[in-house]
Amino acid sequence: MPKGTNQKLKLYYLSRIMVEKTDDEHVLTMPEIQRYLEDYGVTADRKSLYDDLEALRVLGIDVIGEKDGRNYVYHVGKKQFEIAELKLLVDAIQSSKFITEKKSNELIKKLTGLASDYEASQLKRQVVVQGRIKTMNESIYYIVDELHNAISNNKRIRFDYLRWNLQKKMERRKDALYEVSPWALMWDDENYYLIAYDAEEDKIKHYRVDKMRNIELMNEKRQGRDHFREFDMAAYARKNFGMFGGEEVRVKLEFQNDMVGVLLDCFGKDIMIHPSDKDGWAETSVDVALSDQFLGWIFSLGTKVRIAGPEEVVERFQREIKALSGFYKNNK
Repeated sequence: MPKGTNQKLKLYYLSRIMVEKTDDEHVLTMPEIQRYLEDYGVTADRKSLYDDLEALRVLGIDVIGEKDGRNYVYHVGKKQFEIAELKLLVDAIQSSKFITEKKSNELIKKLTGLASDYEASQLKRQVVVQGRIKTMNESIYYIVDELHNAISNNKRIRFDYLRWNLQKKMERRKDALYEVSPWALMWDDENYYLIAYDAEEDKIKHYRVDKMRNIELMNEKRQGRDHFREFDMAAYARKNFGMFGGEEVRVKLEFQNDMVGVLLDCFGKDIMIHPSDKDGWAETSVDVALSDQFLGWIFSLGTKVRIAGPEEVVERFQREIKALSGFYKNNK
C-alpha cells in the first residue's frame, strides 16, 4: 500500500477520529476508520491499525472493540469528560455574569472539542449566551490570573475599584488606591469575588473582581493570616446576602413549618431547628451580616417568616418598614 503524505501524524489523526467520530452510541468499522484516515492523507493497513488502536489504549484513550453482527466495530468509551459533565460546565459558563459573552462563546467552543461530533451538537443546542447579562470587562481573565499570582506569592495588592455612574460609565470609587491582602477567590450569586483582609479596618472584606482595575503586586507580605485560619467560605457567603456586607449578628427566626426548605436552602442543613410555641411554626438562630439585603429577603417572605430577636434587629426592621411606607405615601 503506497504511503500517504501525513504518515508521521497517523497516531494523532487516529486519536482525533476516534474521539470526534465515536462514542457509546456511534461506532466505526475498520474500513470506515481507514477512509477517515485517507481524508487526512494517511494510509494504513488493518494490521498496523490494530497496533495503533492498542497504542491509544496505552496512552489512556478508552478504545473499545466489539462484535456487532457480522462486523467488528470500534468506539471510545470513557472520555476525559462525560457529556453530562460537559453540559454542566457549559451551563456554568453561560450563567456566569463575570465572563463576557465573547469569552463564554470561546470557552464553550473549546469544551465542544472534548466531545464527539454527535455529543458536541447537543452542547451547541443548549448554548444560549446571546442576550444574557454579562460583564463588559474583557480583561477579567487576566485580573483573575494576577490575583492568583498574588495569593500564591503571598503578596499584598493595590488596585482601583470602580462603580457605575448615571452615564453608564465606570468611575473610581475613591481617588486613593485600595490596598488589601488577598486570600481567596469565590464565585457567588453568578459573580466572582476577591476575599481579602483590610488591615486598616482589621476585617475581612470582599470585592467584585469585574470592578477591579490596575492591580499591582506589592513587595510586602500579606496580613490577616489569623483571620483566615478557620475561615469558612460557605458560611461567609451565607451570612452576606447578595455579598452585601454589614455588622455580623446572630438572629432568631420563626417560620411556618412549610418554609423549612427555604431556610435550609439559604443557611444549610447544619442549622438547629426547634419547634416553636405557636402551632405549625418552628424556629432557628443563624449568623448574618445585618444589611438592607437581608431585611429585604425577610420582607419578601411575607408573614411566613419573622425576626424574633434580638430586639434591636426587630426594631430596625420595623423602622425600615415604616420608612418605606412613608416614602411611598410622600411620593403620591
